[in-house]
Amino acid sequence: MHRVGGSESVVGMVGRIPVMNVTPVIDPSTNLLGQPTTLAAKGTVGEPFPVTANVFREGHDKLGAEVVLIDPKGKRHPPVAMLKDAHVPDKYSAWVTPDAPGLWHFEIQSWSDTVGTWQHAAGLKIPAGVDVDLMFTEGRLVLERVLKGLPRGHKKGPDADVLKAAIATTKDQKRPVGAKLAALQAPELAAVLTKYPLRDLMSTVGPYPVYADRQRALYGSWYEFFPRSEGATLDEATGKVTSGSFRTAMKRLDAVAEMGFDIIYMPPIHPIGEVNRKGPNNTLTPGPDDPGSPWAIGSKHGGHDAIHPDLGTFDDFDAFVARAGELGLEVALDLALQAAPDHPWATEHPEFFTTRADGTIAYAENPPKKYQDIYPINFDNDYPAFYAEVLRVVRLWMSHGVRVFRVDNPHTKTLGFWEELLREIRRTDPDVIFLSEAFTRPSMMHGLGAIGYHQSYTYFTWRTHKWEIEQYLNEVSHVSSHLMRPNFFVNTPDILHAFLQYGGPPAFKIRAVLAAMGSPSWGVYAGYELFEHVAVKPGSEEYLDTEKFQIRVRDWDAATASGRTLAPYLTELNRIRREHPALQLLRNVTIHQSDDDHVLVFSKTAHDPAFGDPGDTVLVVLNLDPHGTRETTIHLDMPALGLAWDASFVAEDEITGQKFTWWEHDYVRLDPHHEPAHILTVRRAG
Repeated sequence: MHRVGGSESVVGMVGRIPVMNVTPVIDPSTNLLGQPTTLAAKGTVGEPFPVTANVFREGHDKLGAEVVLIDPKGKRHPPVAMLKDAHVPDKYSAWVTPDAPGLWHFEIQSWSDTVGTWQHAAGLKIPAGVDVDLMFTEGRLVLERVLKGLPRGHKKGPDADVLKAAIATTKDQKRPVGAKLAALQAPELAAVLTKYPLRDLMSTVGPYPVYADRQRALYGSWYEFFPRSEGATLDEATGKVTSGSFRTAMKRLDAVAEMGFDIIYMPPIHPIGEVNRKGPNNTLTPGPDDPGSPWAIGSKHGGHDAIHPDLGTFDDFDAFVARAGELGLEVALDLALQAAPDHPWATEHPEFFTTRADGTIAYAENPPKKYQDIYPINFDNDYPAFYAEVLRVVRLWMSHGVRVFRVDNPHTKTLGFWEELLREIRRTDPDVIFLSEAFTRPSMMHGLGAIGYHQSYTYFTWRTHKWEIEQYLNEVSHVSSHLMRPNFFVNTPDILHAFLQYGGPPAFKIRAVLAAMGSPSWGVYAGYELFEHVAVKPGSEEYLDTEKFQIRVRDWDAATASGRTLAPYLTELNRIRREHPALQLLRNVTIHQSDDDHVLVFSKTAHDPAFGDPGDTVLVVLNLDPHGTRETTIHLDMPALGLAWDASFVAEDEITGQKFTWWEHDYVRLDPHHEPAHILTVRRAG
């Protein structure tokens, strides 16, 4: 609704001072009852977000615009002035910051700027000798209005004194015209007039919703491991592998925490189906000791509300969660809504699935891939019963200390289901976070974010060339940030990109730097620090002897002793992230230029004092070529670094400790076999 002059009357669809193309606003849609609804844009406590709009009016009179934040309790915050874009006509913007969790709203107020209109006209007419006395008279009337409108408590004081002196100047017939105009253009008067604007013909658009989640929804370092592999043992004589458990996996948590990770994520921990169980490398001929895929959930031992017997009991799980908490780690569980053929649901709730014409239940397919060990869910047969069951399961794990869920393939389920489930969880437990594992069409990925998912996996893994990385960093940080928060996983049990297969250890460093510095949330799947890179066959992104179908026994101690581990480097990256507020934000990426198509340059700056030093700026220069040294000149957008174009600054390398004095144009040389990146703290020279 548009309100004009403070009244509540509806004045068509356009206000007196029109405001259009407002962002961040998610396109309105309709709910299941056909009622119009507006979904809340993404926000985070302490994270500044931009509000933009096109604001314009008829004629040449000046206008003003500002943003008013409204907190979850309905309190209106002081307005924040919107500034006009120097390059885009009629575009205004302001940055605002929610400081508490919950559902916020913002409004945009636009008005006729009487003060600005007079200032502009006076600056043109008086020097030209046009309507000189009239312009001073109109100026006096404007200044008297400002003085009269000063808030109580400000009627006396320095601001009032400045206004009174200016009013006296407009009446002074003895002072030369030029001197009078100069006094009315003085910086101290301009500051007072900016502080107390006259808002005539006020129009208001909004309110528009923004939901502010806790910081972990935006910022965090994820580490994924299979608990059955952590502490697993191999009998060299027989070749038999004994599964790890929560108790043995608990011992690995110290190393994960020491690397600086915030979240430990485990694939499904439930009983694994025995019917159609898969063997090593996804074969259809498992041996009697093959453990099967954790995503083939359910057996005679139970379903989604049970724990695999090899992993332990609920007491063991509780101990695992408790130990993680002591180390500063949150536990994330996999929520995979599918079932093995022998899941209890298959007999107790066959309506949860699709029955084919021959009477069999359809297993999962993604042609040409077949998942004979998994039944997908049919959401249309008995939606209420299935929804109630999933809600029960989620709340069960929440009651055992789980506040983060990674959801498997949510894009193969209905959006309406997720919207209802996530809204209900948010209603009672707004701190619970859901990560969407949806590598699919942008519309679906954005839709999942819009209806409530806190984070999403991304196309990051497949962005390896400079131009596409630049485009993607800009997209996730500026274009889609109101819809979706990215999580840059460098690898997953499903994805071993060719860049890692053939790039050697430098490729692992390059991708880790790009993920950790480019996104406030990033993730690593166990084995990355050991440079595991062998695919099951050429052209495949599947690991050889993938952990999805068998237990992997890793000798972490031997890797550390030999020095063949990337763990110290990952530790450094996470340290840098924790020490730099700029790296904990999403909407602050600036792409800079280089003369080499293999050298990427970008920066991130934290402007908001809520994050500490408002001048915190990190500049990343990265060689994307894992095979060769690159020498080039880079070209920096100095204002984006908070510097004048002709300024110099000290760039301190967070990895090597080196210091450089840089300007707008700088020479770099990066050897990927030594160090592929400069991760630089920007410090003012002197």
